[in-house]
Amino acid sequence: MTAEEITAVLEQELADAIAGADSGGMHPHVWVTAVRLHDVMQFLRDDSRLQFNMLRCVSGVDGPASNEIDVVYDLLSMQPAVSELWRARHAFAVKVRLDRANPHVPSVADLWPTADWHEREAYDLFGIVFDGHPDSIKDHDGLHPQRILCPDDWVGYPLRKDYVFPDEYHGIPGKLEAVPPGPG
Repeated sequence: MTAEEITAVLEQELADAIAGADSGGMHPHVWVTAVRLHDVMQFLRDDSRLQFNMLRCVSGVDGPASNEIDVVYDLLSMQPAVSELWRARHAFAVKVRLDRANPHVPSVADLWPTADWHEREAYDLFGIVFDGHPDSIKDHDGLHPQRILCPDDWVGYPLRKDYVFPDEYHGIPGKLEAVPPGPG
Protein backbone atom coordinates (compact mmCIF):
# COMPACT_ATOMS: atom_id res chain seq x y z
CA MET A 1 0.00 0.00 0.00
CA THR A 2 1.09 3.54 -0.60
CA ALA A 3 1.40 6.07 2.21
CA GLU A 4 -1.65 7.89 0.82
CA GLU A 5 -3.70 4.68 0.96
CA ILE A 6 -2.58 3.95 4.53
CA THR A 7 -3.48 7.49 5.58
CA ALA A 8 -6.88 7.19 3.90
CA VAL A 9 -7.63 3.93 5.75
CA LEU A 10 -6.69 5.52 9.08
CA GLU A 11 -8.73 8.67 8.41
CA GLN A 12 -11.73 6.53 7.45
CA GLU A 13 -11.52 4.09 10.37
CA LEU A 14 -10.11 6.24 13.20
CA ALA A 15 -10.77 9.85 12.17
CA ASP A 16 -11.10 11.11 15.76
CA ALA A 17 -7.60 9.83 16.60
CA ILE A 18 -5.78 11.41 13.65
CA ALA A 19 -4.49 14.92 14.37
CA GLY A 20 -2.72 15.41 11.03
CA ALA A 21 -0.93 13.60 8.22
CA ASP A 22 1.98 13.93 5.83
CA SER A 23 1.82 11.16 3.23
CA GLY A 24 4.52 12.62 1.01
CA GLY A 25 8.25 12.90 1.44
CA MET A 26 10.82 10.52 2.79
CA HIS A 27 9.06 9.73 6.07
CA PRO A 28 5.28 9.43 5.57
CA HIS A 29 3.34 9.57 8.83
CA VAL A 30 0.22 10.51 10.72
CA TRP A 31 0.01 12.52 13.92
CA VAL A 32 -2.07 10.73 16.55
CA THR A 33 -3.52 11.95 19.85
CA ALA A 34 -1.78 10.38 22.84
CA VAL A 35 -5.01 9.07 24.38
CA ARG A 36 -5.84 7.13 21.19
CA LEU A 37 -2.31 5.94 20.37
CA HIS A 38 -2.82 2.36 21.56
CA ASP A 39 -6.05 2.00 19.55
CA VAL A 40 -4.36 3.28 16.38
CA MET A 41 -1.32 1.06 16.85
CA GLN A 42 -3.44 -2.03 17.46
CA PHE A 43 -5.46 -1.24 14.33
CA LEU A 44 -2.26 -0.84 12.29
CA ARG A 45 -1.02 -4.21 13.51
CA ASP A 46 -4.28 -6.17 13.23
CA ASP A 47 -6.04 -4.75 10.15
CA SER A 48 -5.74 -7.26 7.27
CA ARG A 49 -5.00 -4.47 4.77
CA LEU A 50 -2.16 -3.01 6.79
CA GLN A 51 -0.59 -5.80 8.89
CA PHE A 52 2.21 -3.75 10.46
CA ASN A 53 3.82 -6.71 12.20
CA MET A 54 7.18 -5.06 12.93
CA LEU A 55 7.95 -2.08 15.12
CA ARG A 56 11.31 -0.97 13.79
CA CYS A 57 12.04 1.89 16.17
CA VAL A 58 10.64 4.25 18.79
CA SER A 59 12.39 7.62 18.85
CA GLY A 60 12.12 10.81 20.85
CA VAL A 61 12.46 14.31 19.41
CA ASP A 62 12.94 17.14 21.88
CA GLY A 63 11.46 20.55 21.15
CA PRO A 64 12.27 22.91 24.03
CA ALA A 65 11.29 26.03 22.07
CA SER A 66 7.72 24.75 21.68
CA ASN A 67 7.76 22.97 25.08
CA GLU A 68 6.95 19.65 23.36
CA ILE A 69 8.45 16.22 22.88
CA ASP A 70 7.49 14.03 19.95
CA VAL A 71 7.47 10.23 19.97
CA VAL A 72 8.00 8.63 16.57
CA TYR A 73 7.06 5.00 15.86
CA ASP A 74 8.48 3.50 12.66
CA LEU A 75 6.51 0.48 11.43
CA LEU A 76 6.99 -2.15 8.73
CA SER A 77 4.62 -4.67 7.25
CA MET A 78 6.77 -7.71 6.54
CA GLN A 79 5.85 -10.86 4.62
CA PRO A 80 7.83 -13.94 3.59
CA ALA A 81 8.91 -13.99 -0.03
CA VAL A 82 9.12 -17.06 -2.25
CA SER A 83 12.78 -17.56 -1.33
CA GLU A 84 11.86 -17.69 2.40
CA LEU A 85 13.50 -14.32 3.01
CA TRP A 86 11.25 -11.65 4.46
CA ARG A 87 10.52 -8.50 2.53
CA ALA A 88 8.77 -5.27 3.42
CA ARG A 89 5.31 -4.75 1.95
CA HIS A 90 5.07 -1.16 3.15
CA ALA A 91 6.44 1.21 5.79
CA PHE A 92 4.82 4.04 7.72
CA ALA A 93 5.32 6.14 10.85
CA VAL A 94 3.08 7.33 13.65
CA LYS A 95 3.94 10.46 15.61
CA VAL A 96 2.59 11.72 18.92
CA ARG A 97 3.21 15.22 20.32
CA LEU A 98 3.46 15.47 24.11
CA ASP A 99 3.81 18.21 26.70
CA ARG A 100 7.51 18.36 27.54
CA ALA A 101 6.81 19.00 31.22
CA ASN A 102 4.74 15.82 31.61
CA PRO A 103 5.30 13.51 28.61
CA HIS A 104 3.02 10.49 29.03
CA VAL A 105 1.87 8.09 26.31
CA PRO A 106 0.50 4.52 26.48
CA SER A 107 2.98 1.67 26.09
CA VAL A 108 2.73 -0.51 22.98
CA ALA A 109 4.94 -3.28 24.39
CA ASP A 110 1.88 -5.55 24.58
CA LEU A 111 1.48 -5.20 20.79
CA TRP A 112 5.16 -5.48 19.78
CA PRO A 113 7.49 -6.96 22.44
CA THR A 114 10.44 -5.10 20.93
CA ALA A 115 8.87 -1.88 22.24
CA ASP A 116 10.00 -2.93 25.72
CA TRP A 117 13.60 -1.83 25.13
CA HIS A 118 12.76 1.07 22.80
CA GLU A 119 10.42 2.60 25.38
CA ARG A 120 12.95 2.11 28.18
CA GLU A 121 15.56 3.88 26.08
CA ALA A 122 13.20 6.78 25.27
CA TYR A 123 12.43 7.17 28.97
CA ASP A 124 16.10 7.01 29.91
CA LEU A 125 17.26 9.59 27.37
CA PHE A 126 14.21 11.89 27.00
CA GLY A 127 12.06 11.31 30.10
CA ILE A 128 9.06 10.05 28.10
CA VAL A 129 6.84 7.93 30.36
CA PHE A 130 5.12 4.98 28.69
CA ASP A 131 2.10 4.23 30.86
CA GLY A 132 1.49 0.51 31.35
CA HIS A 133 5.03 -0.46 30.40
CA PRO A 134 5.70 -4.05 31.62
CA ASP A 135 9.08 -3.20 33.20
CA SER A 136 8.07 -0.13 35.18
CA ILE A 137 9.45 0.91 38.54
CA LYS A 138 8.30 3.48 41.07
CA ASP A 139 10.83 5.88 42.56
CA HIS A 140 11.18 9.59 43.36
CA ASP A 141 10.18 10.37 39.73
CA GLY A 142 6.96 8.33 39.98
CA LEU A 143 6.03 5.25 37.96
CA HIS A 144 8.06 4.93 34.76
CA PRO A 145 9.93 2.37 32.64
CA GLN A 146 13.15 1.16 34.18
CA ARG A 147 16.31 2.84 32.88
CA ILE A 148 18.30 0.83 30.35
CA LEU A 149 21.39 2.93 29.52
CA CYS A 150 22.03 5.22 32.48
CA PRO A 151 22.48 4.12 36.11
CA ASP A 152 19.32 4.05 38.23
CA ASP A 153 20.42 7.13 40.19
CA TRP A 154 21.22 9.24 37.11
CA VAL A 155 19.70 12.72 37.20
CA GLY A 156 18.11 14.09 34.06
CA TYR A 157 17.67 12.97 30.49
CA PRO A 158 20.83 13.27 28.36
CA LEU A 159 19.21 13.75 24.93
CA ARG A 160 17.09 16.71 25.94
CA LYS A 161 18.51 19.80 24.30
CA ASP A 162 18.75 21.72 27.58
CA TYR A 163 20.49 18.88 29.45
CA VAL A 164 23.57 19.95 31.39
CA PHE A 165 26.09 17.14 31.67
CA PRO A 166 27.26 16.70 35.29
CA ASP A 167 30.80 17.71 36.26
CA GLU A 168 31.18 14.32 37.91
CA TYR A 169 29.31 11.15 38.73
CA HIS A 170 30.36 9.30 41.89
CA GLY A 171 33.89 10.75 41.62
CA ILE A 172 34.24 10.06 37.89
CA PRO A 173 34.89 13.24 35.89
CA GLY A 174 32.02 14.03 33.56
CA LYS A 175 33.71 16.63 31.41
CA LEU A 176 37.05 16.81 29.71
CA GLU A 177 38.85 20.03 28.97
CA ALA A 178 38.59 20.93 25.34
CA VAL A 179 41.86 20.50 23.48
CA PRO A 180 42.44 23.24 20.91
CA PRO A 181 42.91 21.94 17.38
CA GLY A 182 46.52 21.58 16.24
CA PRO A 183 48.06 23.31 13.25
CA GLY A 184 47.08 22.26 9.73
